[in-house]
Amino acid sequence: MNRTRISTGRSALRPAAWIAAAAVFAGAFLIWPVPQARGVTPAAGTPGGAAPAVDQRGVPPRPFPLTLTVVDGTNASYRVREQLVGIKFPNDAVGTSTAVTGTIVFDKDGAIDGSRSKLTFDLRTLKSDQPMRDGFIQHRTLDTAHYPSAVFVPKTITGMPNPLTGQFGFELSGDMTIHGTTAPLTWQGIATVDDRSGLVAGRATTSFPFEKFGLTPPKIFRVMSVADSIVLELGFRIKIS
Repeated sequence: MNRTRISTGRSALRPAAWIAAAAVFAGAFLIWPVPQARGVTPAAGTPGGAAPAVDQRGVPPRPFPLTLTVVDGTNASYRVREQLVGIKFPNDAVGTSTAVTGTIVFDKDGAIDGSRSKLTFDLRTLKSDQPMRDGFIQHRTLDTAHYPSAVFVPKTITGMPNPLTGQFGFELSGDMTIHGTTAPLTWQGIATVDDRSGLVAGRATTSFPFEKFGLTPPKIFRVMSVADSIVLELGFRIKIS
């Protein structure tokens, strides 16, 4: 009986009342501002409008065209897996250099200008924890007396946002020249933009077999075998201009 009373006690809105209520709700939705996600700036030319003059922190966005220049704090290293005599587990031979220079220039569409972009690595400054290994690599593997530098000419990049901001993963492809041999190479990495300082910091890696650039695997005392793969690692700091 109570259930019947509750059911018959409800009054349904008439069709005209429903239409009026819907109109009021729709009007309120159209005039009420939709909140934007904090820290998100719509990219220029995308749905959501052009990038504003400054973001929520008062920092101007950095749309293309732009130039990225390598600055102090950048380092490059190689990593090769080797098996030492008398040791049951493998060891990673690592050599590092801070002598990395260069720029990457982007046009207004975000494409790399290959004619003005180049990264140079001074191979003569590579150092590991074994002077004997360093000597073999300098004189035999890399022959730095004749080929003192490795040069990477970037051609394409994927994953870079426009405007340049936030953290992003990327793939950078181009031509690497080592030991007088040029071959295509792709770096995979992650980068973070510091909007206030105008710096980009991150890491990138790539790998290839020795024969790709006509290199001789290092053979020194106590090294029984060397894996046929070189991993290059780049820890970079780059200035935006």
